[in-house]
Amino acid sequence: MAKATKLSSFEVAALVDGLKNLDDDAGDSNDASSKAKPYKFGVDNVSALGDYYGLRMVNERFCRLARSVFLPFLRMQPRISSFPPEIKAYDHYTDELDNFSSLTISRIDELRGTQMVVLQPSFVSLLTNVYYGGELKTPPKTGRSEFTATELRVIELVVGGLNRALEMAWRDLYPIHLTGSAHEENLQFASFLDGQDQVVKCSFIIQLPGGDPADVDILYPLQTLKPIASQLRSRTQSDMVGEDLSWRARLEKAVMNVPLTITAHLDEPEVQLREITDLTPGKVVPVNLKPAPRLLIEGEHFFNGEIGEVAGKAAISITECVAPAPQESERKTA
Repeated sequence: MAKATKLSSFEVAALVDGLKNLDDDAGDSNDASSKAKPYKFGVDNVSALGDYYGLRMVNERFCRLARSVFLPFLRMQPRISSFPPEIKAYDHYTDELDNFSSLTISRIDELRGTQMVVLQPSFVSLLTNVYYGGELKTPPKTGRSEFTATELRVIELVVGGLNRALEMAWRDLYPIHLTGSAHEENLQFASFLDGQDQVVKCSFIIQLPGGDPADVDILYPLQTLKPIASQLRSRTQSDMVGEDLSWRARLEKAVMNVPLTITAHLDEPEVQLREITDLTPGKVVPVNLKPAPRLLIEGEHFFNGEIGEVAGKAAISITECVAPAPQESERKTA
């Protein structure tokens, strides 16, 4: 579903100017200025970060990691999708927002810059309502201008979880740490950037069952990301996002429940063919038990033992651990 946005004041002014000059330009089609201009590939690059392919992969990885952040609040893991990053003036972005929003600014130590997480008040109210047992539905809009103490605590928990997910999403591209969060509720008091400074806007949409989707924006100053522009243009990225201890525990439990067959190898008697043909029920075949019987696991020799008795039943006591012999294919390779 396409994201609906309104035009900023700068875009409206540019559109009006273009309409005013449309008739003037139509009559000057034979002017020298209307002729095609030469273009050199790789020179006239309108984007300071190229196609920021690396940042797209970071955002996609963040979508997967951020789902668990909302699980304690929504009692479910919502579906999160990312839009392609955009570069625009900070003034243009703020023109699209209501003056009352949740603005959390964190410092990126490695890049000596900042980033800002923007949450809509309606989404904060929904998270707070569901967290305390309410229904999962979009609350009606109100004309308030500040968050309650409970909502501020929810914002702190959500943004903290999102920042941890961001750190893991960035780790394979460029390790970062987000520290020193500062929260504002009014765009006029958010000390983030000057109006004409460029920002990289990463937008995410959170699908909610039975309600309208919610928007989450993460802003990076363009000057903060410029030192790693080459990494952001890179198309080779690792997809390892960290060690999942719960997955390892489940895997270990599943492996430990695999049934294995243990065989006690007591003796290998040699019997002539004519004795085998003369065997009848009740006939005894003499054997000489070895002093150290072998224990085989799935046919592989792992242990040596001694024959004994436990609670009136025959048993084998393990006395030595033996490394399994290499397979025939491994011998040929060696």
